[in-house]
Amino acid sequence: MNTRKSIAISFFLIALVMGVVFYSYLNFPVGLEGYFTRSYYAQFAALAIAIELIIASYYLFRGNNKANFYLALFGFTAVLDILFHISGFLTSNVPIYGMIMFGICAIISFYISFSNSFNLGKISLWGALLSFVMGNAIEWFFNFS
Repeated sequence: MNTRKSIAISFFLIALVMGVVFYSYLNFPVGLEGYFTRSYYAQFAALAIAIELIIASYYLFRGNNKANFYLALFGFTAVLDILFHISGFLTSNVPIYGMIMFGICAIISFYISFSNSFNLGKISLWGALLSFVMGNAIEWFFNFS
C-alpha cells in the first residue's frame, strides 16, 4: 500500500472516531422550538469538521484531483476553529483533544494540498482562496452566537 492510501486511511479512521465521539455529545431538544435556536446548530460544528476530513480522505484515497481542494478546505476550517477559539473571537464546541487531533491533520493536509505531494493536480490560487472563504463561512455559521 502506498503512502497516499495509508494517509487517507489514517485520516478516515481519525475522522470516524472523532465523529462518533462528537455525535455522542449532541443534545436533541424535546419541543419544536429547540430546533430553531442558534445553540442547537452550534453543537454540530465539531461533527462538520470531522465530515470534512472524511470527504477529503475519500478523495485522497481515490486519487481524485479534487483531493487537494478538500484537504485545503478541511485545513482552513480546522485551523480557523483553533485560532478563533484561542483568540477568544468566537466560541468553539470542539474539545481540546479534538483541536489537537484536527490541528495535526490540518498541518499534514496543508502540506499535501499546497505542495502537490501526490501529483493530484496543483491547487490553483482561486481554489486556495475559495477553500479559505468556505472555511471561514463554515466557522462563522457554526460558531457565531
